[in-house]
Amino acid sequence: MRRSPSLASIVLSIFLLYTLPRTFSGVTTQPLTSSRRRSAMASVSFSHVHIYCDSLKDLSEYKTLEEKLNSFSSKHSKPSHDLELGRKAWSDVWDGHPVIGHKDPTQFKGHQQDVVEQMLVGLGWRITGHCDTADTRTVAITSRDAQGVRFVITAHKELKMADLASDSHPAAKRHKSGQEPCHALAASNLQRFSEHRAGRQGIAVLGFRVKSGELDHIVEKYKEKHPKLLATEPKDYPGARILEVFAYYQGETGSSDADQGTLLRFVEEKDASNFWVLPGIQPVEATFDQVSLPAYCDHWVSNVVSRRGFLDTLEDTLGFTPKVDFNAGVVAAGEAQIESTVTGNAPETFIPDAKVALKDQSQVYLPINNALSEVGHVHLYLKEVGQGVQHIASRVEDLPSLVQRANDMRKMTGAGLSFLSIPRSYYGSLTARYLCKAGVDLATAEKVLAALKSAEVVDANDIVDLEASKEKIQAALPAENKGLLDHVLRARYGNLYALLREHVSEETYLRIVRNNVLVDVQGEDLLLQIFTSSILQRQAGEEAPFLEFIQRVCSERNDPATGKPKAIKAGCGGFGIRNFLTLFLSIEVSKATKARGEAEAAGKMDLARYYGNMVNTFTSQLEESNPVLTAISDAMTAEGDALDAGDQKTAAKYAEEKAKGQERLQEISSKYKQLMRQLREEMPEMA
Repeated sequence: MRRSPSLASIVLSIFLLYTLPRTFSGVTTQPLTSSRRRSAMASVSFSHVHIYCDSLKDLSEYKTLEEKLNSFSSKHSKPSHDLELGRKAWSDVWDGHPVIGHKDPTQFKGHQQDVVEQMLVGLGWRITGHCDTADTRTVAITSRDAQGVRFVITAHKELKMADLASDSHPAAKRHKSGQEPCHALAASNLQRFSEHRAGRQGIAVLGFRVKSGELDHIVEKYKEKHPKLLATEPKDYPGARILEVFAYYQGETGSSDADQGTLLRFVEEKDASNFWVLPGIQPVEATFDQVSLPAYCDHWVSNVVSRRGFLDTLEDTLGFTPKVDFNAGVVAAGEAQIESTVTGNAPETFIPDAKVALKDQSQVYLPINNALSEVGHVHLYLKEVGQGVQHIASRVEDLPSLVQRANDMRKMTGAGLSFLSIPRSYYGSLTARYLCKAGVDLATAEKVLAALKSAEVVDANDIVDLEASKEKIQAALPAENKGLLDHVLRARYGNLYALLREHVSEETYLRIVRNNVLVDVQGEDLLLQIFTSSILQRQAGEEAPFLEFIQRVCSERNDPATGKPKAIKAGCGGFGIRNFLTLFLSIEVSKATKARGEAEAAGKMDLARYYGNMVNTFTSQLEESNPVLTAISDAMTAEGDALDAGDQKTAAKYAEEKAKGQERLQEISSKYKQLMRQLREEMPEMA
C-alpha cells in the first residue's frame, strides 16, 4: 500500500495556497504578466459545489438521522457536556439506525465514510433539497443559512464511481429511460467524470451565480477564446439558464484538448422560485439544531497541470486577475516544491461591518496549484487522481465552536468529521530555555522542568498537560520557584500568546489548542483556520479532497479623513503566511523531542544531546524567523492600504520592504539548513 503523504507535504501545499492577498515578490518559474488584452470582468459569485460519490441513502433515512441528531443535540452538544454520558445517550437512541451503524466512537476512521452523514453529524448541516431521476439520486445540503454554502451531492442508484469508469461493467453502459429534469443531475456526467478521474469520487463541479443578462457574454468569450472547453451550449430550464464548461486543458492552453473531468457551471437565475440550487432539485423541509453555525463560501482550490493556462482561461473568459503570486523555492519543504496563485474577481462590494463580511459571497477567490517537483502532496494528487478540486474553504463566525462541536459529536456518536492533527508544539512547549525568559538561570530552569516532569505536569516531549490544574502545578514547583506558575500555564499556548497577547482570553486560547486550530495575524486582523482529514476517501492513504473552515476577525477602523467607518476588505486576516513555517518547524521539533526522550530512556545520552541540539536549532530558526514574518506581513498590509488610497509611491516603498523581508527569510532558511546539515554529520551511532 502506498504511504500517505506526510503532514509536512500537505501543509506545504496549504501554505502556498494561503498567504496574503497581495503580490508576493520574487522570481517565479512562470511569470504572471501577460500581453493579452484583459476581458471585462463578469459579475459572478459563489453558488454551489457539486460532489459525485459512490452511493446515497434514501432521503427518508437521512431525515430520520436528522431528527435523532436534533433530539440528541438539544441535550448533549454543549462544550461542557460529559462525553461519556453523551456516548451512552447516543447508544440508547441509536436503535439500529440504518445510516450510521452501531460504531465504537473510539474506532472512528476517516475513510469509507458517507459524506452526507459526515456533514449532518459533524457540522449540523441539513438536507434542504432532493431529486430522484431514473438513474441518480441527489441531495442539496446547506448550513442553517441557506444562502451560504451549498453542497449538491449526486450518486448513481446502482453503480459506484469505479463501476461507471469500467468498460467491462455491463451496467455502466446501460441507462434507464426517462426524461432527466436537469442535465446537471444526469448519470452521464458521473460516468464522464469517473472515466477521467481514475474512477474516484470527487468534487466534480464548481458552480457560480451569474448576474441576469451576462451569461451570453460568458458564452461568447468561451467561443472566441476557448471553444474546446465548451461542454454544452447554454440550456434553458424553468427559472434558469445554465452553461457548463470544462475547467482545464489537458496540458497547455489552446494547444491541448479539454480535460473532461472537472466542470465550471454558470447559473443565470430567471425565477428561483421554480427550483432550489439547480433545476430539478425540489426544496425539502429542514430543522437545524440550536448549536450549528451558518457557513459561507470563502475560496475553492484546484490542483492543475498548467497553472498559467487556467489563469489565462479565467482572465480571458471572466476577467479574473491574480491576487497572489509565490516564489515556490522560498517555502519548499525539502524537495517538495509547488507554485500557486490566487486569482479572482473584484466585485467592489462595500463591506461596512463584520456581519456583512461574514455573509458576503460576491468576492470569489480561486487558488490554483501546480507541482514543480516529483514529490509532495500536489504531485501525488495529480499523478493518482488527475487535475481537480483539492479542497473547499468555508467561512464561519466562531471557528473554535464549530470544531469543538464536530470533535465532541465524533467522540459521542462515532460519526462525522476528523481534522488534520497539529502537533502541540505548534502552540507552545515548556523548555528550560523558555523558563529562562522568566528570569531564572539555566540550572534553575532545568531543575524546575525536571520537577514538573516528575509530577507529570510536563511530558517527555516538553508539552504541558492541558488538564493540569493550577493547584497541581503549584504543588509540583519547587518552593523557591512558585512564582513561575503563570509562565508554566502560558507555555500551553506560548507561541499564540506571542502573537495575540492579552487580546484573547485564556479560555479561548485553550479552546484553540484543544481543537487544533491554526492562527495568524495580518495587520489588525486575525485569521483562524483548520483542515479536515480527507473526505470521499475509499482507502486510507489515497489522495482525496478535504474541507477547510476559517474565521476572519476583521478590525473595524474609521477613515482619518472623514471620521466615518472604513470598509472592511474581503479576505481580511489574509491566508496564513506564518502557519507554514511555524507548523513545519513545530513538526520537526516534535519529532526531535520525541527522539530525545527515547534516547534518554535507552540511556543513550550522546544521542539525547544530539536530538536536544536539534530541538534548540529548530526553535532558534522559528524565533529568528518570526519577526521577519511579522515584517513581511506588516509590509503587505501597508502596501495594500497604500494601493487602496492610490498612493503608488508609498505602495512601492512597502513592496520593497516586503521583498527585503523575503530575502532575509531565505537567508535564515539557508543558514539553518547548513546548521542542520552540520549537526547531522555529527550524529552519534544509533546502536
